[in-house]
Amino acid sequence: MCDSRSSLADAEPTALAEDLSFSDDRDTKDRGGITTLPSGEPEEWQGSHPRREFKARGSQVVRCEACRLPQLNCLCPYRVKAESRIRFWLITHPLEHYKPTNTGRLIGDVLEGTDVFSWYRVEPDPRLLALLEDDRYQPFIIFPDDQSDYADRVVDVNAIAGVGEGVPTHTATGELRIPVFIMLDGTWRQARRIFRRSPYLDGLPVLPLHSRRLTRYHLRKAASEAHLCTAEVAAELLRQAGEEAAASVLDDYFDAFNDCYRASRIHYVLEPTAAMIRLLARREASDSSE
Repeated sequence: MCDSRSSLADAEPTALAEDLSFSDDRDTKDRGGITTLPSGEPEEWQGSHPRREFKARGSQVVRCEACRLPQLNCLCPYRVKAESRIRFWLITHPLEHYKPTNTGRLIGDVLEGTDVFSWYRVEPDPRLLALLEDDRYQPFIIFPDDQSDYADRVVDVNAIAGVGEGVPTHTATGELRIPVFIMLDGTWRQARRIFRRSPYLDGLPVLPLHSRRLTRYHLRKAASEAHLCTAEVAAELLRQAGEEAAASVLDDYFDAFNDCYRASRIHYVLEPTAAMIRLLARREASDSSE
C-alpha cells in the first residue's frame, strides 16, 4: 500500500503492496532479467510465459510448507534475522493472506517483533487496538501525503528521532518509545479503504515514503516502476530511518524471494545469486556465534 508517488490521482489504483487485479504471471521483457542473473540462464527468462487466472494459481505446485515457495527453489536456506529498534505492524487485507506472491510476510521473516493483523471493517482486531493504546509504542501509519484533509497529521522521517512537534518520543515514565511503522498490506483500493474506514487509525501521524528507487519486483504487474512492493517499502523506510544493516538484509531477502519464485515458474533450478550468497554468509556467521 505504500509507494514513493506524490499523488494517488496520477494513475489507476495499483498495489504498492501487491495488486490482486493482475494474474500471477507477467510479461517481463522490459525488465531485462532477474535481479542477479546466474550464469547460463535459459532464454525463457527474457520472455513471457502463459498467464493463469489468480484463483487457479499454483494449484498443482509442490510448495515448501514453511516459505510457501515451490520446493524447486525453496527460500528457507536464506532466511536470516536482523536487528532493528523499529517494529512493523501489518494490517493485511484478508485476500492477501492467500497470495504466495505477497511480500509483506518477508518483513516478519527478517525482523523480530513484526505483527500481522487481518483487516475487517466492522470488527477490528482487539490485539491491534490494545497495542495502539500501549504507551511503549509510537506508531506511524505509512501512507502518501497527497490529500489535504489529513495534512495536519503528516510528519517526516525525522519524527522517529523526536525532531519536530506533536510526536511523543517518551512514555509517561520517561522511557524511550519504540517506533512502529504500520503498513496497509493490500491493493491501492484496499489500502485506501483501510485508511479511510478505520477510525482507530485516525489520530496517528502519517509518514509518507519519498524515494527515487524503482521496483525490482517481478511477480505482479504494476502501473509504474516507481510503485514499490511492501517489502521494498519496508526496506527503504528502514534505510531512511538510519537502520542500514536491517534494510540491507531485508533487501537481499526480498531479492532472493523474487528470484527463487520467478525461476520456479519456468521450472529452472536457480544458482545462488549475490544476494543469496550474502544471506548464507550472514546465516553461517550467526550460527557460529551461538
